[in-house]
Amino acid sequence: MMAYRPHDLLWARELPKDSALPEWLCPQWLSMAPLVVRRAPAASGRIAVGLRGMARSERHAAEIEASAVLRCVTPEMLAAKVPAWLDCPAIEALHRLKPLLDATGWQWGPTGGVGFALASGLPVLRADSDLDLLLRMERPPDAMQAAALHGIAASVTACRLDLQIDTGCGGFAYAEWAAGRSRVLLKTDHGPVLTASPWEQT
Repeated sequence: MMAYRPHDLLWARELPKDSALPEWLCPQWLSMAPLVVRRAPAASGRIAVGLRGMARSERHAAEIEASAVLRCVTPEMLAAKVPAWLDCPAIEALHRLKPLLDATGWQWGPTGGVGFALASGLPVLRADSDLDLLLRMERPPDAMQAAALHGIAASVTACRLDLQIDTGCGGFAYAEWAAGRSRVLLKTDHGPVLTASPWEQT
């Protein structure tokens, strides 16, 4: 089974086997909309995913069979091909940040509503949509890297930026760490952990 990572977007050939599926989720929507891999334990041969509809209130957690996956798009794949359309502040911010993030050498990509919209072409973005980004950092940044990252985050003013750091062991909000909090909330595959050293979790 291919190792999918949190925030990867998947298209599947069938609906999750869940008797409590919401009314808005139908085969027609599934053919257009990707599922997002989420951090949660799943049964053998299955993948924990999140489903979303057009409205912000339309969210559903489920599992799918790994064998049902037809296609996968990663955040890094979306970062490599940011489109030219600039019809909302979050996309405009993404355009401005792309060369800055590329220059860091870290792997990164858009997630959340922006990633969903770029991958599917579905009109889910609004004028007040956040820009969710994932940055993969397997070790803590040095002083120069931390300063560069602070400058990148501070340059976003047109929309709310939600920057998640993926350490390889879990993910945490950059804003919490940059604020100097003694502990940050690290989201892992086995649940959230409050830790002072997110890069040292196993």
